[in-house]
Amino acid sequence: MSAPVPIHKSVPLSPPALAELCLAYLAEHTDELLRFMDVAGYAPASLRTSVGSIQLQRGLIDYFASNESILLALCANAAITPEAFMRVWAKLNPAG
Repeated sequence: MSAPVPIHKSVPLSPPALAELCLAYLAEHTDELLRFMDVAGYAPASLRTSVGSIQLQRGLIDYFASNESILLALCANAAITPEAFMRVWAKLNPAG
């Protein structure tokens, strides 16, 4: 009998992958999406054109890193640890 195939393999998170998770979370939570857009200064059209940009990726990651409740919810939903999320954030913000 062969060994079972692992269903989930732990993969290091990249900023683009993490930002995509953040944006997907916000798309499901419109009140939080509106709050992010207000804080970051995005209108709907500018947010759409910014998808995939480094600036939006950093903004999303910073927003979640500074808001513990949505950070924890995102991590639980995405099956990642808050520590893994914050390691990505720390690489983007080496000065802290």
